[in-house]
Amino acid sequence: MSVMTDTRALDPEVLPVGLDGYLVRFALTPEPAAMTAARRFATRIEEATPEGVVEIAAALVSVLVRFEPSVDRALLQTHLTGMAEEIVSGPLDLPAPTRRWTVPVAFGGEEGPQLAQAAKAAGLTVTQAVDEICAADLRVLTIGFAPGQPYIGLMPEHWNLPRMSELNPSVPAGALVVAVRQFVLFGAESATGWQQVGRAAFRTFVPERAEPMPLRGGDAIRFARATADEIARLSEDNDRMGGAQLEVLR
Repeated sequence: MSVMTDTRALDPEVLPVGLDGYLVRFALTPEPAAMTAARRFATRIEEATPEGVVEIAAALVSVLVRFEPSVDRALLQTHLTGMAEEIVSGPLDLPAPTRRWTVPVAFGGEEGPQLAQAAKAAGLTVTQAVDEICAADLRVLTIGFAPGQPYIGLMPEHWNLPRMSELNPSVPAGALVVAVRQFVLFGAESATGWQQVGRAAFRTFVPERAEPMPLRGGDAIRFARATADEIARLSEDNDRMGGAQLEVLR
């Protein structure tokens, strides 16, 4: 399923990083087209990894590719450049997901103290805002900033909310925060400039869990309404999955 399309022209760069890496960069700012291109590039190179490549790390608008010393650098750079140029030639749709998560979230109240504020800024009522969030077909755009922490998007343009002018010094583990058409789901207590609209019992990073970081870049995400009492009960799960359900699509 296509999540978003943006045919804006992009001029990808393949930049050397130290002695054993290239950074494939699609933009300097998090434009939707560049985010889509980076995710398409990461998916393609993960599915058909060139010989000698030892690490692929995707960010919002770029992908780091590290390789063994024996790799022919010029040949790899040519390969990466061709792949990047082919991707930006379009269509710029996110690749079909292989997995989909459904994550229960309690919205508003103590669990989402800035929901009303965010909804108003988006030109919506609180009910409309929660309806849109839960109806959205979202993706894990990248994992970063903290272990297992996902950047999830993209919401419609009216959700292009700016970061707050002052930091919220602390939101709890499981906080669902929103800004710039994206959500972050915090795995631990954190400061943030984004607005907290809900809270989940799902933890994105638990070191002692069999799979410490269950989310992957490209995973589809759906948020499902839950009550604060349900989130409190789900928080008692030993594996801290918080009622999240994973569906393998292909």
